[in-house]
Amino acid sequence: MSRVVFVNGEYLPYENSKVHIEDRGYQFADGVYEVFAVIDNKLADYDAHMSRLLRSLSELNMKLPYSKKSIFFHISNIVKHNLISNGLVYLQISRGVASRDFKFPNNTKSSLIIIGKNMSLDEHTNAFDKGINVSTTRDLRWKRVDIKSLNLLAPVLAKQAAYEKNCQESWLLDDDGYITEGSSSNAWIYRDGTLITRPVSNSILNGITRSTLIRGLKKRKIKYKEAKFNLDDVKKSSEAFITSATQHVMPVVRVNSIKIGKGVPGPRALDFSAAYMESLKLTEL
Repeated sequence: MSRVVFVNGEYLPYENSKVHIEDRGYQFADGVYEVFAVIDNKLADYDAHMSRLLRSLSELNMKLPYSKKSIFFHISNIVKHNLISNGLVYLQISRGVASRDFKFPNNTKSSLIIIGKNMSLDEHTNAFDKGINVSTTRDLRWKRVDIKSLNLLAPVLAKQAAYEKNCQESWLLDDDGYITEGSSSNAWIYRDGTLITRPVSNSILNGITRSTLIRGLKKRKIKYKEAKFNLDDVKKSSEAFITSATQHVMPVVRVNSIKIGKGVPGPRALDFSAAYMESLKLTEL
């Protein structure tokens, strides 16, 4: 749990942090967010996350409420105030506070919150060593999931459905039965010597971890391709993975009742993880 948070220009104890009841993020999910990994007291792929944040804001006709330099300063302070060595920083921007009306308000200042927390390296290592289970469900999200918006009810329901099946993630199926991505991650399979993930489009979020892994695969000359895949392809795969800012590269050992490979992380898991870690761009705080 975060000890100190940043809310609209103030550093506050976690238990005293509040936003206005008519903040449009609360009433309409009218806003965007980013999750930054903290690794060994450094921010992972900070510039790439900020570029995506600016793109998301632009797509919703919103502006950054602080300068990029100020935002970096406040993120750094949250990491330091919360003594985060390895963990995450969550940053959220909404359109701000206004009387409830679907139309954009005039002259409203956007709201900015920043939260940080530590994450256990042992917990991540244990999950990596065992691999995770995944279930599937229909992709019920809106048609602009390339924007990292606060519109997360469908992923919440998908994640809960996975949890109730003793799974750690849910893979989402489009109307043609192809896997788009996870509820909070990108999806990958390894088949016939090639790592495969869905191409970038409005149907998926272009994950920063996804992009970093691809950069690492190129450096190591590991074969990969961007292509759609379905559950029949999953059955024929020897390994599978998810990627995200918090999970990095995480092996998947079961999808529904389909055992992946031998049901344990495969021999390429460490290679793909290393390719990702080698290509990370770490920013000193």
